[in-house]
Amino acid sequence: MRIKKGVTARARHKKVLKMAEGYRGARRKLIKSAKEAVMHAGDYAFAGRKQRKRDMRVAWIRRLNGALDLYDISYSRFVEGLKKANIQLDRKILADIAVSDPATFKQVVEKVKSTA
Repeated sequence: MRIKKGVTARARHKKVLKMAEGYRGARRKLIKSAKEAVMHAGDYAFAGRKQRKRDMRVAWIRRLNGALDLYDISYSRFVEGLKKANIQLDRKILADIAVSDPATFKQVVEKVKSTA
């Protein structure tokens, strides 16, 4: 008995076309174009998730550097001092403290300066 693949193929096509909703022109309607577009979109989404992590780290470092200008200490000296003072706060937390609680950030900076 031969097996027909019509149901399976249609289901697979519908799945791809569902993912291609919102695309323009043939990329939304034709299975070959849609499949290619969806594949590329998946690649870009994967790369974008990695890129976002890099971008956030850059943003935290810029915020810290801006906040450290008030205390006449460079970012690199500050990070070196954090290690020497054994302060285990990451850049995300430090940037948040610098923006939301300047008094606490000042204490951290003074501690770093005193150990350096």
